[in-house]
Amino acid sequence: MTAPATLLRLMWLASPALPVGGFSYSEGLEAAVNAGLVTKEVDAGDWLLAQLRLAQARADLAAAAQAHRAWSEGDTTRVGALNDWVLGTRESAEFRLQAEQMGRSLVEWLRNSEQALDTRVAACAALAPAPTWPVAYALATVLAQAPAREALLALAFGWAENMAQAAMKAVPLGQAAAQRMLARLAQAIPAVVDEALDCGDDARQAHAPMLAILSARHETQYSRLFRS
Repeated sequence: MTAPATLLRLMWLASPALPVGGFSYSEGLEAAVNAGLVTKEVDAGDWLLAQLRLAQARADLAAAAQAHRAWSEGDTTRVGALNDWVLGTRESAEFRLQAEQMGRSLVEWLRNSEQALDTRVAACAALAPAPTWPVAYALATVLAQAPAREALLALAFGWAENMAQAAMKAVPLGQAAAQRMLARLAQAIPAVVDEALDCGDDARQAHAPMLAILSARHETQYSRLFRS
């Protein structure tokens, strides 16, 4: 069983209150609403489930799983390669900004924690041009002594909670609708995490053209609630 201190650390890392700014991005959802692709609760739920299964499972969650292993083994060369891969999957300036900004913010948080002296924190901070969110998150969970599956469950739920909050603001939706969407996502997360854990280098991919186009459109969208 996961130790109480580790479980609490994972809850902390998954919380929207973690000062990394995840709540300030809609990851293409606001542009999808603007384009009329998402207009109600069912649309938003379907959209986020597809994003979870087609994008998160094969890309960020898979990269985080492999980075967790690399950090655990002290393999900084492998960590650097994974960080480069994550940056290469960011098909819009907005997505790249999010990955780098959240990664830097998490490293800064780690620098102010009791684990600041761990040499891997400095190694993560030194990743060029910046540590990305999945790679920095993986280090945070290794430092918390969390097993990979529990680490990914927390990562996926944190993403789902942020996106449900984004749907509330962008669609817009009420709290009850957002909770129903979050329940749908939570039900799908365990299988998605297992897929990510089994994903090797040859199966890891980030191919979501519509999402990339919407993110690029969001960068110049006339009126926005979320960061670009």
